[in-house]
Amino acid sequence: MSDPIDATGIGKTFHPAATVADLLRGRLRQAPVPALSDVSLRVAPGEVVCLMGPNGAGKSTLLRILAGILVPTTGRARVLGVDVSDADAAFRRRVAFVVGEERSFHWPLSGRQNLAFFGALHGYAPGPSRALAAALLDRVGLAEAADRPFSTYSRGMRQRLALARGLLGAPDLVLLDEPTLGLDPHGARELRRFLREEVIRRAGRTAVIGTNDPAEARALGDRVIFLDRGRVRAEAPPDRIEQELGL
Repeated sequence: MSDPIDATGIGKTFHPAATVADLLRGRLRQAPVPALSDVSLRVAPGEVVCLMGPNGAGKSTLLRILAGILVPTTGRARVLGVDVSDADAAFRRRVAFVVGEERSFHWPLSGRQNLAFFGALHGYAPGPSRALAAALLDRVGLAEAADRPFSTYSRGMRQRLALARGLLGAPDLVLLDEPTLGLDPHGARELRRFLREEVIRRAGRTAVIGTNDPAEARALGDRVIFLDRGRVRAEAPPDRIEQELGL
């Protein structure tokens, strides 16, 4: 079996649009901003890798490349046997990308209606979409709140709904960007337990998780990779991140 993630020499440079001041000077773009440089990463089947590093280190950019949302400027990444440059709808059903601060749900709709809507975008017919939504809401502990408007959900409930949406396509790989962002310690602990036991381990999924929290890396990860200024600086097992990474 090939590795679910095999990335070599990944680089990403952004070219921000020009400001008014730039346009007045005859510049159509601002100076290029390097986000990643020569990042290589292999993840084995069933492995959970945590990406750590300061804000701006490139964690979110790397996750978005692995999800097929961004195309690398240099290098090559194959995810589940597919070059991310060729990512299509079938690929995105197999790769779930979940962010900790979710803003794309429809706030007036209920949790059930939101999941049914996104199920339809995955190509499910109305009946199967509603059935799948009900099953996933129950799985993430939102069955009793299924018919409440999303606008009334707490942050923890919203993140559980985001996880449910990520599972609509029965993915083989989950990519999580700061999944417990903004949660209180108890809520964060409970969500990590659910992620570890239900979303990842029980289903035998592979996962890559971006986090700034050493406790999260210890709770979820098999391996920790430290990014700094777009480069891989170090790697360590979760129980040695303080010693190995100087945290």
